[in-house]
Amino acid sequence: MPEMHTRSSFARAIGLGSAKAGVETWWRERVTAVALVPLTLWFVGSLIAESGSDYAHFVSWLKAPVTTILIVLMLIGAFWHIALGLQVIIEDYVHSAAKIPALILARLACFAFAAAGILATLRIAFLG
Repeated sequence: MPEMHTRSSFARAIGLGSAKAGVETWWRERVTAVALVPLTLWFVGSLIAESGSDYAHFVSWLKAPVTTILIVLMLIGAFWHIALGLQVIIEDYVHSAAKIPALILARLACFAFAAAGILATLRIAFLG
């Protein structure tokens, strides 16, 4: 322990705290947000355009490879963005032993909802 007293405060602080991961999470949130803008606009526009169609027409629209790929990308981006946002909220506002379980639960829930949406999309696209 005597070594700790000879090091400066700056030397002891290097590599600690959010200086390493905070910016990375911030950038990931911005990248997913930017990616979601055109995907969401396309999705909402498509739903409006398909709103008067019957189930068979909607399924045929969803079976188009471009449509299926864009919906899967939107689901991945949306739930990744949600997971990052929930992580920041939990890290900022939960100051108890519940923080780690809350982080795990939020991440698992986002993964489960994304997987369910992707599986439902692929099931409709491939099995009709």
